Amino acid sequence: MQTTANNATDPTGPTGRLAHWLAGFRLEDAPASARERAKALTLDGIACAVVGAQLPWSRTAAQIVQKFEGRGDRTIVGWGARTSAPGAALLNGTFIQGFELDDYHPLGPLHSASIVLPALWAASEGDIHVSGRQFLEAALAGYEVGPRVGMALHGAQMLSRGWHSGSVFGTHAAASAVGRLLGLDAARIEDALGLAGTQSAGLMAAQYEAMCKRMHHGFSARNGLYAAVLAEGGYTGIKRVFEREYGGFLSTFGEGHDPDASKITEALGERWEVERIVIKPYAAMGGIHSPLDALFDVDAKRKLVPEEIARIEVEVSHAVYHHGWWTPERPLTPIGAQMNIGYALAVAVLDGEAMVKQFAPARIDADDVWALIPRIEVRHQPEFDAGGPLKRGRVRLAVTFTDGQRIQVERNSSRAIESPQSSDEVAAKYRVLTDGLIDGARQKAIEDMVRSIEDLPDVREVLALLAEGVEPALLAPPVAAAFD
Repeated sequence: MQTTANNATDPTGPTGRLAHWLAGFRLEDAPASARERAKALTLDGIACAVVGAQLPWSRTAAQIVQKFEGRGDRTIVGWGARTSAPGAALLNGTFIQGFELDDYHPLGPLHSASIVLPALWAASEGDIHVSGRQFLEAALAGYEVGPRVGMALHGAQMLSRGWHSGSVFGTHAAASAVGRLLGLDAARIEDALGLAGTQSAGLMAAQYEAMCKRMHHGFSARNGLYAAVLAEGGYTGIKRVFEREYGGFLSTFGEGHDPDASKITEALGERWEVERIVIKPYAAMGGIHSPLDALFDVDAKRKLVPEEIARIEVEVSHAVYHHGWWTPERPLTPIGAQMNIGYALAVAVLDGEAMVKQFAPARIDADDVWALIPRIEVRHQPEFDAGGPLKRGRVRLAVTFTDGQRIQVERNSSRAIESPQSSDEVAAKYRVLTDGLIDGARQKAIEDMVRSIEDLPDVREVLALLAEGVEPALLAPPVAAAFD
């Protein structure tokens, strides 16, 4: 096959087609709806970063990374400090994923903002000048690629097998975003994709008690950033990384599970994955959202009073069951609580919501929650595994009351998938999450800049506002006491 220095080694293969699309992508190629969703997703990621910046495990990470990486010239959100580009990407990704408030894609499950934004922020403070328009273009590229790679590995199947799916797919999202920002040609983007794939990892056992689950997407942001920068400098990566039979990305991570490389470029430039990315209304893993919605559906039929509940039965798909159910025991960490269907449903019955306050240590350890948890049964329902990836969010939830009444509801997916929030609703979430953590003028300035980011001359203007310190969020003991 004849190639030129600027082309991918096989422009017709899945890796080559993606590389050439990324090299030629321009913001105006995306419809207004995709551009608008990308801005909303970016604002939501910023809100999550502000909340996450001063959480206890975030502080531990920030202290260690700053000590190890030293001073640098790249922003650490909410710290009034700077470190190296890789260190900043790692920390800012850790902050965005710090409290399970961030986005997810239901078919290729990953948390896009926690991967794409930190990598782009670090790259935007380098030698190049980056306008808001260039930043949005690069972010859109990253938002498109991550879910597509995930779907090629059948998405939630990765969770069933024990991989933290987003940190596996995420390196490609970050590499694609930074590669687009740096203006790499198709040949160099192919190298970046290969360098990204060889750095993919993430074990889902981190969900039980480890701090490192919060950092997985930060690892991917850092590794994808490195992949693009190495490729820009001429360091070569694995060629045709998606189609290699031996040691390729899909053949290795998808071994025995029939990966489908065609998903990577299926309707590329026609169907916009950014529009299918879900913005969370609950501070819990995405698979718990349908059960929570089903619980509130029951509550709408009959007010849920803990003393009147004899039993709550929940049936979910294989991926959700294995990702979100084990018998919880005290002491339960915040990460364990946010992953556990039983805890999330119990606290939602008691408090009527499942947001930041419900996953604070004092609330997690409260006796009323643990009195209710034993009355919750979670089961795998095999019929929910059929019908394609979108059907795996199905749930059947029944509440049996002490007077004998039983109310059962079924949902095919969460409300956030069925009726995605508008940009105004996402902005309202941003304001709710950041109230009290940053002052009103700064809060408004960030929102205004992001919602009209195409007009921003230099993205460093946003980063300057993000760099300033933020107040500790709920989980710091002095703040948690305010919710007693």
